[in-house]
Amino acid sequence: MSNKVLAGRYELFERIGEGGMSVVYKAKDRLLNRFVAIKILKPQFINDSKFIDSFRRESQAAASLSHPNIVNIYDVGREGNIHYIVMELIEGKTLSDYIKEHGAMSYPKVIALSKQIAAALAFAHKNHIIHRDVKPHNIMITPNGTAKITDFGIAKAVNAATIVDNTDGIIGSVHYFSPEQARGGYVDEKSDIYSLGIVMYEMLTGRVPFDGDNPVNIALMHINGEMIPPSRLVEGVPPALEHIIMKCTDKYPINRYASADELIEALNNLEFVGSVVGDSVLMGGAAGAKRQQVREGNGPMVETDYDDGDDYDEDRDDDRDDRRGGMDRKKKRLIIIIAAAVAAVIAGLAIAFALGAFGGEEIETPVFKNMTLEQAEKAAAEYDLKIREGDMVISEDVEKGLIVSQDPEPGTMIKTGSTVTVNISNGLGDGDVPDLKGMMQDDLSEYLEAAGFTLGNVTEKASEEEKGTVIDQDPEPGSTAEKGSAIDVVVSDGSLAKAEMPYLVGQTLSDAQTLLLNAGLQVGEISYDYSNTYADGEVMWQQYDANAQLEKGTKVRIRVSRGEEPEETTAAPTQPPAEDGDSDEE
Repeated sequence: MSNKVLAGRYELFERIGEGGMSVVYKAKDRLLNRFVAIKILKPQFINDSKFIDSFRRESQAAASLSHPNIVNIYDVGREGNIHYIVMELIEGKTLSDYIKEHGAMSYPKVIALSKQIAAALAFAHKNHIIHRDVKPHNIMITPNGTAKITDFGIAKAVNAATIVDNTDGIIGSVHYFSPEQARGGYVDEKSDIYSLGIVMYEMLTGRVPFDGDNPVNIALMHINGEMIPPSRLVEGVPPALEHIIMKCTDKYPINRYASADELIEALNNLEFVGSVVGDSVLMGGAAGAKRQQVREGNGPMVETDYDDGDDYDEDRDDDRDDRRGGMDRKKKRLIIIIAAAVAAVIAGLAIAFALGAFGGEEIETPVFKNMTLEQAEKAAAEYDLKIREGDMVISEDVEKGLIVSQDPEPGTMIKTGSTVTVNISNGLGDGDVPDLKGMMQDDLSEYLEAAGFTLGNVTEKASEEEKGTVIDQDPEPGSTAEKGSAIDVVVSDGSLAKAEMPYLVGQTLSDAQTLLLNAGLQVGEISYDYSNTYADGEVMWQQYDANAQLEKGTKVRIRVSRGEEPEETTAAPTQPPAEDGDSDEE
């Protein structure tokens, strides 16, 4: 298709990329005299009207996004059977290609790129657009280190690593999509945050957390699998950065960051602390810093404000001020000085504790999981520890009101007198109660289990509905109830159930009996008579009119034809024999 001109304006030159649904060409906009990238829909999709409408609608919505970290969309059009999108041409490479070439990145690079990607998502979310397919393949890195997300709203690549739903087409790329996408559930901003967390994980470790032989297995891992913390795969991962990644990729949306802006704030705080206290402190020791220096040897891609532990540089901080939006330099310098002083005090206290200046016996943190808060406080007192209540979190495994997790984790060495923060299970959270009315009792248990509830008490009540049909429930449909809770139902006992009289006339006796039984009625008295209209063995009369509403089990009388009545025959009279004495003969 090279050298073709679209819409009399866009001259195609060379193919520069290809995805599951489209091919990308480098082209020149003759009108504005600039180079652009044109994405052309593959021929196999041009006859899918629903796909085309979605392609056009969402592309036009994405074209309204103008942000330095989003690939601009200039035009959306069609020429004949060719559907195309005109986009900003990015000189650079995809993040996926960079990871393939260089492997794991240093943590400052991960922070810098993650902030840019999160900024693009935050802007899109404020404009009510969810990407739904955040992955390294859809992130371009320019030569100056700028990250740009592409394929907003159309990033539904159709390939072997994609799962499709039955209503809205593609729901994401299996290695990066959220558990709710894997379930085919509701997708919102937090789904994009989960996917970004997976991208951050891959940037930091050089691999995705979940992989398998087929997309279904990988999807199930997102739903049920435990993610290996990045620090177990690479050395020197800052604990705070690992915490950010694990929070982004929590299986329950409520436990993730509330917004991309909140994620950016957490990354900013981590970056700020690193610039103040130095790399070795942030990394938890010199070994971590050494590991990061090795990663830097792979070749820098993004310029960062990474402080390698040298003395504070005021000029460098002024440069950072300019990049962060023009915060008043004097005010920020004061904040940094105060933060540095606080960090110095904290570091001094840490050294003092390490030297035993403050005393305290070093012990292993006990296990508090599955305890109530009161039980944990009593158990902690025996070890001369304190308990602080943390967050209420959703949990599939731990009963509501019991401890789900703790910080420090069990087995960690801590001093007596320390405080352990515990998070409390809020159960499975709340869900919308499904409508069970009209369903049959035998189907309830499996249906409720799939919806996250259980079947409670079942009572019977006189009703015209078929026996076993749900006629009432508690809680009511559409109300909110805790997941895992029981739903009570009332079912019909069938005592008042009505049966509709079928039309039997003209049916054979055998078929008529079957129809009556299927309708919940019984065959009553059967009589027979001749008929010139109905063949032998056909029903010629029924006791009740068709469609009449009868009590279940009612007996119905029917009359069956014997066929045509036979003709009567008259025999000649026979002369009786003469009696003695009656002869005429003399």
